Parts: sequence; C-alpha cells; structure tokens
Amino acid sequence: MAMTYAQRLKVLTHKHGVPFIFKASFDKANRTSGQSFRGPGAVEGLRFLSKVRKEVGVPLLVDVHECAQVAAAAEVADVLQVPAFLSRQTDLIEECARSGKAVNVKKGQFLAPDDVVHIISKAREAGSTNISITERGTTFGYHNLVVDMRGLWQMRQYGAPVIFDATHSVQLPGGAGGKSGGQREYVGPLARAAAAVGVDGFYMEVHENPAVAKSDGPNALTFEMLDELLGDLVRINAAVRGTAK
Repeated sequence: MAMTYAQRLKVLTHKHGVPFIFKASFDKANRTSGQSFRGPGAVEGLRFLSKVRKEVGVPLLVDVHECAQVAAAAEVADVLQVPAFLSRQTDLIEECARSGKAVNVKKGQFLAPDDVVHIISKAREAGSTNISITERGTTFGYHNLVVDMRGLWQMRQYGAPVIFDATHSVQLPGGAGGKSGGQREYVGPLARAAAAVGVDGFYMEVHENPAVAKSDGPNALTFEMLDELLGDLVRINAAVRGTAK
C-alpha cells in the first residue's frame, strides 16, 4: 500500500509541478486508545520505508517519538519529524538536530505562534541548518481545533519554512469515542486560505478509501480531492508570489 501510494502521489504532484516528500509512520505512538492500530514498529517499518524511498525515488519523512529512534530513522529518512505532542521535548528536538537530517516540528496544539521561536532556537543551537515548523491547529475547547491564519504569518517571521497541515487541522481529537474524528469538508477552504496568507508547503493525508483507513480517515482526502485541491493551491500561490500568468 505504501509503495502504491508513494508512486501515485509522485505522479500526481509532478502533474502540478509540486515538490513532494512522502510521509509514513512506522509507529503511531500517540493514538487515543491503547487498542488502536499503531503500525509495524521501527525495525520492520523502517526496512520497508527504505525500500519505498529507493524504488519510487522520493524523499521520505518519518515521525520519531523518542531519542532512541533517531539514529535508525536518520539512516533511512530525509526528514525527521517531531510530533505536535512532543514539540516541547528539548532532548528529542536536539537529538534530531544533531542527526544532520532536515527536521520538521509540528507546533503543539497548546502553543501560541510566537512559542515556535524557542523550538527553532533549540534546533539551531544543536546544529540544525534545516528546520521547518508545521501548523496543525490549536485546541479550542473539547475535541476541537481552530486555525488562526495570523499565526502562519507570525511564524514565518522567524526565518524557518512554515508548513500548513491541512488535514490534521480539521481533526476532532478524541471526538469519536476512543479515536479522533474529523471534518474533511473544511480541508479545502483552510488550505486555500493558508495559501493566500503565504506558506512554504502543505501536509495532507490521502487514502483511497478514507472510511476504512486505520488512522485519521475522517480528515483524509481521496486522490481525486487532492488532485483538484493542488490545482487550486498552485494557482493561489502563483498569484500571491506575483508569478501568475
């Protein structure tokens, strides 16, 4: 499945002239319920993702949840990602930075936009020269997230690329009885708004049949939805950057 999806996404993003990094998890360690599917684990997961990276010919991004995973993940991945719930874990950020790989940190749902300056400083002081920040929504009451578009602009002022996570931002954390729900219908509007504000990239989950996805199905896009949305985002980005024809 990962091999097939990586190939399809490579073709789709090439169609729109969009640089593409494939993301997959070897372990979903932050599931709502302990009974939820987590994945194959680090050894088997990284072995297969390495095969996907080489055979499909795409850069790879993986999550790391603890310092002990960093070295093995760095041997396989081009980008190491610190999940949102761990975005204040100094040791983990520094370990990722010392790996020499690009580092992407998801801004915690509990952080203000200007808090990311400290994340960026931690990574840079540990030797990272390639760190990005991903916005994935802010906790707003129970089982709900909101996106403050002002925050995207604020975070870009700190000199690191800012990525907008269009699918996790519509997640309803823990809102589906032991698992997270989502509001897929808002992915497009929020992504288009983020493109208009100005961001450096997008993070979007895609599944052939979201209804049967083992993780984050309610907020995932289909391939057809992604195709249409990418066309919109490319056109908005061109207009914002003054390159529209």
